[in-house]
Amino acid sequence: MAYDPNNIFARMVRGEIPCIKVYEDADTLAFMDIMPQSPGHTLVIPKVAGESLFDSEPAAVLAAMRTTQRVARAVARAFEAPGTIVTQFNGPVAGQTVFHLHFHIIPAYVSGTLRPHARERVDGAVLESQAVRIRAALLAT
Repeated sequence: MAYDPNNIFARMVRGEIPCIKVYEDADTLAFMDIMPQSPGHTLVIPKVAGESLFDSEPAAVLAAMRTTQRVARAVARAFEAPGTIVTQFNGPVAGQTVFHLHFHIIPAYVSGTLRPHARERVDGAVLESQAVRIRAALLAT
């Protein structure tokens, strides 16, 4: 499959469509998942094109992992999550729905209840209030 430069994440990087940003630097963007599996579910993407882990430049993967580690710590702190799931899908059979490399940061709780992946949208105001908590936790580090 050839990389589609008009996928939703590429368009977010270019500022063509909005997202609820949590963190951004020269190489990466972190934002709230609009169909979260749990409160605080955040996505991290490199800003350069790459469909999956297998065809992305190593420097882009490294930058995304650095940001994933930093943001995951903030998400866990902001939501007092006793566990954190970090996941990444490669190909449709594995569950990848947007074909731009991305990492999911999903707070996990003792209740163990997670919504199914990519099923139910959450109101933007709710996601923005969650993003505020994560941004504050990032600033506290």
